[in-house]
Amino acid sequence: MDQLNKLISGLSLVQRISILALALAAGGGILAFTHWKHEGDFRPLYTAMAPEDAATVVQKLRETGVEYRLSETGGTVMVPTQKLAESRLALAQAGLPKTGRIGFELFDKSNFGATEFVEHINYKRALEGELERSVMSLAEVETARVHLTLPKESVFLDQQQPAKASVMVKLKAGERISAQNVLAVTNLLASAVEGLQPDAVSVVDMDGTLLSRPKRAATADGTELTSESLEMRQQIEKALVSKINLTLEPLLGPEGFRAGASVDYDMTSGEQQEETLDPSKSVMTSSQKTEDVMERTPTSGIPGTASNLPNPSSTPLKSPGETARRTENITYQTSRVIRHTRLPQGGIKRMSLAVLVDQAVQWEGEGANRKRVLVPPSPETLKTIKDLVAGVTGFDADRGDQLIVETLPFETSLHSEPPKINAPPPAAKPVKNPPAIEFLNKYKQFQIPAAIGAGVLLVLGIALWRMRRRSKKKVVVERQAELETSAEQQQLAAGETGHVAAVDADAESKLLETGGILAERVRQLAKKDPLVTANVLRVWLQEHKT
Repeated sequence: MDQLNKLISGLSLVQRISILALALAAGGGILAFTHWKHEGDFRPLYTAMAPEDAATVVQKLRETGVEYRLSETGGTVMVPTQKLAESRLALAQAGLPKTGRIGFELFDKSNFGATEFVEHINYKRALEGELERSVMSLAEVETARVHLTLPKESVFLDQQQPAKASVMVKLKAGERISAQNVLAVTNLLASAVEGLQPDAVSVVDMDGTLLSRPKRAATADGTELTSESLEMRQQIEKALVSKINLTLEPLLGPEGFRAGASVDYDMTSGEQQEETLDPSKSVMTSSQKTEDVMERTPTSGIPGTASNLPNPSSTPLKSPGETARRTENITYQTSRVIRHTRLPQGGIKRMSLAVLVDQAVQWEGEGANRKRVLVPPSPETLKTIKDLVAGVTGFDADRGDQLIVETLPFETSLHSEPPKINAPPPAAKPVKNPPAIEFLNKYKQFQIPAAIGAGVLLVLGIALWRMRRRSKKKVVVERQAELETSAEQQQLAAGETGHVAAVDADAESKLLETGGILAERVRQLAKKDPLVTANVLRVWLQEHKT
C-alpha cells in the first residue's frame, strides 16, 4: 500500500487525470460490452401475435419471473436463450398463445345454464376460430378473420337461407396469394361448414381486393357466356395463334405475317342415345309349332244326351276316321344397334382462322425515277401456307370451320426506305487502348532489339555485381591485416615506453604523432567503410574472448 501511495504521489496531475480517464473508459466499455452481450442473448419466443395474446403471454412471464423483451410493435416477445424452451412448454401447458379467437376449446367447460341460443352462438364462434387457424397456416397468410352465416332451416322452401362465409386475410410482406390458394381456401370452408357452397365464400385482402371470383353455372343450352367459358375460349385461341406462329416463322419471318383465331366454344354437356335399324339384316328370334289330332267314335242307343256320353263299360267301335290340325309360329327381328354416349363438358363448335401475309418490296429505276414495286406471294406459296395452317390447327370444313389466307402490304413495307447503292460500310469505331499498349504498338519495330539489349545489360549487371562483391571481400581482408599490423606496432611502441625510464622529448613527440596518425587513419577507414571496420572489431573481440 505504501508503494502504491508513493507511486501515486510521484505522478503529476496530468498523469493522474489520464489514468483516471483510462480507468473510467475501460469500466464503461466493460459495462457496455456486458449489456450488449446480455441483450444479444434474447431470442424470439413468439412473433406476430395479436395484442390480446401478447398481453396474456407477458403476464404469464411476469408470474414465472422470466425476463423478457418486447418489440416496437408489441407483437414479438423475446426471452433469454436458456429460458426459451422452458418458457414455451410452460405457456403451452397454460394454453397460450391462443392465436386469435378461441376455437373448440370453448366447450371444454360445461355450462348447464346456457340456453339454446347461447350454445348456437358459441358453436359459431368456435367454428370461426378453428377456420381462422386453418387459413393462417398457409405460408402467405399472416392473419385471417372468418365470418360465417349458418344456414337457416325452415319448413317453407321460400324461407330457407343457404350458408355463406367471408374471409379477410392479411398477407405477409412481399407475398402474394395465388388463385389456386384462394380456391383452396373456398373449398376448405365449404367442406367444414354444412350446406356451404364454394361459390358462397368471399375472400378479401386488407386492401379491399376481392380475391375470389364466383363462377356462374352455364345454362343447359349453353347460351349464357360465363367467365369460365370465356377464359377457356381465350386459352384455346391463344394456343392456336401460337401454333400458327411457330409454323410460319421459319418460312416468312417473325415480321412477315400476322395470324388470328376465333373459336366458338360450347360449355354444355349431356348424354346422347342413338338407335340404328338395318332392314337388310333380319334374324329369327323364336319358332313355335302346334299339332292337334281328333278321333271320331260311332254312337248307339236312343238318340239323346245319354247315348252321347262315354260308357266305360261299353266297348267302343272302331272309328271310321280322324281329324288333324297343325300350327307353326315364327318370329323375325330386324338388326338394331343402340349407342349411349355421354358428351363431355366443353367442345369447339366452330373456329375461324385468318392469316395476313406481307408483300415483298422491290425498287426499279435509277435516281429520281426510282420507284417502289410491291411483289405479292405466289399462289403456290399461299396454298402452302393454307395447308400448313389447316394441318397444325386441326381445320375441319365439315364442322363449319373457316380459314382465310390473304396478302396485303404492311405499313413497314409501304414506307420502307430505298437501299443505298455502293454505300461504304460504316467505319468501325476505334477502340482506345491503354497507354502502355499504345506505346508498344508505336515502337513495335524496336521491341526485339530492346529485349536483346535488356538481356545483355542484365547479364553484365550480374557479372559486375559479383566482381564487386569479390573485390569488397578482398579489400576487407587487406584492411583487416593493415589494422592488425598497425595495432601490433602500437602495442610494441607502448611496451617499449613502459620499459624505458627516460625518453627524450623528440622521441616522445614522434610517438604521439605516430599514434595520432594511426587513430586518424582508423577513423577515416571507419567513415569510409563502416561494414569492414565492424567486421574487424568483431574478429578482435572473438580473439580476446578465446
